[in-house]
Amino acid sequence: MDGAAVRGREKLACDVAVVGSGPAGASAARVLARAGARVIVFEEGPFARFRDFPSDGFTAMAKFYRDMGASVLMGNAPMPFLQGRAVGGGSVINGAISWRLPRDVYDEWVLNDPAIGDAIPWDEIDAATDEIEKDLNVLPTDDAVAGPNNLLMAKGAEALGLEHRRISRYTRGCRGLGRCLQGCPEGNRLSMDLTYLADACAHGARVLSSVEVGGILVRDGRAAGIVGRASGGGTVTCEAGRAVVLAASAVQTPVLLMKNGLRHGPVGLGFQGHPGTSMIGWFGDPVRVWTGATQGHEVTGMRKEGLKFEALGYDIAVAAARLKSAGRAFAEEIRALDHWAAWGACVRAKGRGRVGAGFGRASVRFSLLPEDVFRLRRGVRVLGEMMLAAGAEFVTPGVHGWHDKVAQRAVMARFEEEGPLDPRAYTMVLTHMFGTCRMGADPSKGVVRPDFRHHAVDGLYVADSSVFPTNTGVNPQTSIMALATICGRRIAAGTGQ
Repeated sequence: MDGAAVRGREKLACDVAVVGSGPAGASAARVLARAGARVIVFEEGPFARFRDFPSDGFTAMAKFYRDMGASVLMGNAPMPFLQGRAVGGGSVINGAISWRLPRDVYDEWVLNDPAIGDAIPWDEIDAATDEIEKDLNVLPTDDAVAGPNNLLMAKGAEALGLEHRRISRYTRGCRGLGRCLQGCPEGNRLSMDLTYLADACAHGARVLSSVEVGGILVRDGRAAGIVGRASGGGTVTCEAGRAVVLAASAVQTPVLLMKNGLRHGPVGLGFQGHPGTSMIGWFGDPVRVWTGATQGHEVTGMRKEGLKFEALGYDIAVAAARLKSAGRAFAEEIRALDHWAAWGACVRAKGRGRVGAGFGRASVRFSLLPEDVFRLRRGVRVLGEMMLAAGAEFVTPGVHGWHDKVAQRAVMARFEEEGPLDPRAYTMVLTHMFGTCRMGADPSKGVVRPDFRHHAVDGLYVADSSVFPTNTGVNPQTSIMALATICGRRIAAGTGQ
């Protein structure tokens, strides 16, 4: 049902209302629908058929990214953060990267709150992940579709003696079109709209697109439904007889709770994420970052130091926007645009921030700690050295106050000591957000219990990455899906109700 067509008052009823159709909402909805529950999934963004995905990144951002990809968090280094806004959520416009929840991260959670280990045993997470990988055909990127950008990263990592591998992705029949971030035009990326949501609908679930949920109905201390505003101008009221599941992201879920006066526990606090920076390097042979698997190779050897590196693909327009020259110099760089490679460094930041709900919109504050900046500086050094070791004639670090171009590894190696410690000198984007409704046995330290139930409101569950006690240091879609699957099972079993 398309909210664009809803102009009056629509009244619906179900057993479980799910707010958010991304990896978390789709996974929970699928489990519940298969268990026989009447499920309705609400999504603020539109539904897109894969053949309609635009070829250029800026049009895709306007259609399928929140705030055109220009949502900005404030702090000691203001930076954009990216969120999908479409049926299927971020799975429609991300790089299809799959990472299992690292065992050492899970062990951190359990060490700090043993009740999490009791409520969500590791073996259950492991088994749910196995199922997800099988369902979504998670396999390493095939060299035949990798493209030079990914293969060069492998070469550079090998030269530096760093552990690296082909990225495992949710795809079937990928042809390396380089269109992941705009939406795959052939439906070869196995996003939630094509997989888990479709499966849920096959078992009786309904999906309402273009409906922004603003109200949570609570009666006698129990969640009883939701109220939404359709893009067509009408309103949708849905009575939920059994449960309401919030899966709207670590930014939008706490905002929804706060807007409805549900401020129990550290809601909105403890925001964490993965700030990342990137670098481009010029190679003698064409690279064409707009072709091949968008993100097909990664360096994992420094993960336990809080750093992870990925090859980055862009469409032509976004790739051109990375160049900093003007006039004739810019024209010369554009002429050689196919010779630039682009790689990124992702930081498992220790800094924590907060999400607020001022003026009905999300506001995010987050600052890097000094140790995060040291880690970022190390990441930039490694990126540059890898590119030069892979054969780049020069790299452009893109760090204010340092060399515009570097052609020697010895110079790049000095960056870890010489690079600026002011985080504003770096160009960063934050992805993968966590922790704003974190789970915990202690009601003063957790918004939800370790079984995903809200501490203060019965029948209200949170299934997205806002329940994660910390960030993970790796791409979280698979771990989000695994935990949301377990959340759906808990609701289906009726535990704790």
